[in-house]
Amino acid sequence: MDAPPGPVTPTRGDPLASLLDGPRARGAFMIRACFEPPWAVRVEDRAPLTVMLMARGDAWITHDADADADADGDGAGEPVRLRPGDLAITRGPAPYTCADAPGTAPQALILPGGACRHPDGRPLNGSMDLGVRTWGDRPDAPTVMLIGTYLVRGEISGRLLDALPPLLTLPAETWPSPLVPLLMDEVVRDEPGQEVVLDRLLDLLVISALRAWFSRPGAAAPGWYGALADPVVGRALRLIQDDPAHPWTVSALAAKAGVSRAALARRFTELVGEPPMTHLTAWRLALAADRLRDTDDTLAAIARQVGYGSAFALSSAFKRVYGVSPQEHRARAA
Repeated sequence: MDAPPGPVTPTRGDPLASLLDGPRARGAFMIRACFEPPWAVRVEDRAPLTVMLMARGDAWITHDADADADADGDGAGEPVRLRPGDLAITRGPAPYTCADAPGTAPQALILPGGACRHPDGRPLNGSMDLGVRTWGDRPDAPTVMLIGTYLVRGEISGRLLDALPPLLTLPAETWPSPLVPLLMDEVVRDEPGQEVVLDRLLDLLVISALRAWFSRPGAAAPGWYGALADPVVGRALRLIQDDPAHPWTVSALAAKAGVSRAALARRFTELVGEPPMTHLTAWRLALAADRLRDTDDTLAAIARQVGYGSAFALSSAFKRVYGVSPQEHRARAA
């Protein structure tokens, strides 16, 4: 019989904080959209992440992702209604439609790079521009949305994107945030350095919203998130998260958790959805991907930081999982 685990000692890292330590907007696309019913916009920009905040009026979002892709029942593939103060986050690259009602035909099409066209392909030619970062029918329209879009996947941690459904929503009462009025004021300002201010505010808005979403009952958090509460698996997860460069084995993790190797392997796989060493490899490579994007460290240095014995070993594992070499990944992120 396995011995009970000893007391869990404080760890250096917070796995949720590590997951949320991803948004790094760089010149993000942010607008105040103002619409008068009937209205509908079809979005096919393939952006990795978009945040929509209802400031006034209602809107319906229909995401093209298959309904069975929505693990927590937030309604991917089905129209979802947003009311004042509600927030929605969509994960690309699948397209979606925002409208005053689910059946309204789109009047505008948003394409990669922020290009705006009529549904038949004709350019809008700025006909819906209403001023500084304001777009739509008229500034005093009954429907107003704040929209922030991360344009490049490298601006969002792949670990975070993989943990999200195609569409998630937060009712206003579940996530009160002081950032909302500040963002509404800042988005229409035209001051020096304003793009950087908006980038950082967008990052904070996303982190605030996702923290609330992951914490609510029934949220479709990744398996390891729920497993953190388990006294055995949670301890193993924190060891992996805190010190990925350590030469961990299942036996070493089991010893730290106070159980047998077989017991840890069985329980870890059951709760997390993958074996301990598979999770360790995925975590190491995700960290490497982020550091390739965010730092100028050499591949050899990153290999040491995440637990690989050489740049060659890291490169081989990275290409096997991501389909590109570390150098290609870094070049694409840049």
